[in-house]
Amino acid sequence: MATTPEGRIKKKLDKMFKEEGIWYYSPQAGPFGAAGIPDRVAIVRGLFLGVECKSDRTKKPTRLQERAMANIEDAGGKCFVACDDETIEMVREYIRVCNREIKGDSIKT
Repeated sequence: MATTPEGRIKKKLDKMFKEEGIWYYSPQAGPFGAAGIPDRVAIVRGLFLGVECKSDRTKKPTRLQERAMANIEDAGGKCFVACDDETIEMVREYIRVCNREIKGDSIKT
C-alpha cells in the first residue's frame, strides 16, 4: 500500500515525537471523531499541542480545522500546521523551548 504525501508528513512527525519523548495521539477521523480536530494531538510538559498535517505548503487547513485550532489556542494550547521538514522542525523547536522553560530556574518541577 502506497503512502500518501500527507501520510509521509504524519510519519515524519510521529518519528520526531518519538525522538523527543513526547506522548501523542492520532484522533479518529470519520463519523465517530470530532470534526476539525488536528491530525495529531500531544502533551508537552502539560501543555496541549495540536498539529494539522498537510502534504505541502499549498494545502491549507479547512475552515473547520482553523476554527478547531483557534479554539485550542484560545484555551491555552498551541497548534501548528506541518507540511514539510522545516515546519516539523518548528514543532520540534517549540517542544525543546517548552522543555527548557519548564526545567529552567523560573519553573521548578
